[in-house]
Amino acid sequence: MYQLRVESEFSAAHFLSSYQGKCENLHGHNYRVRLWIRGTDLDQSGMLLDFSLLRRALDKVLETLDHKNLNDIPIFDNNPSAERIAAYIYGGIKDQFASLGLESTLIEGVDVFENQKSMARYTEPN
Repeated sequence: MYQLRVESEFSAAHFLSSYQGKCENLHGHNYRVRLWIRGTDLDQSGMLLDFSLLRRALDKVLETLDHKNLNDIPIFDNNPSAERIAAYIYGGIKDQFASLGLESTLIEGVDVFENQKSMARYTEPN
């Protein structure tokens, strides 16, 4: 089994409206995002997938979040937690894969770091 990982980042503001504590106030993060791919079959070049293709797909999804107030994006239901952000990015990567004719089963997971010590991961249920 082969695993690949690419990462990128974006900056955004948010607040958690159902949270009691300082995160209920508008604040920002420089999010780091890791996209994990997993598979068994290599192409003729000996690659599972081209890193540059993966980075482009990830960056295209992150463009929809970069320098935004995430609470303004309806899918987050006014509570853009790291968990919901990871699921959103995962879904966006699936859409990118579909548009490129790639199998979404290769996507293992998406990690979203709010800072160096706090991360949420989304993977699809089996």
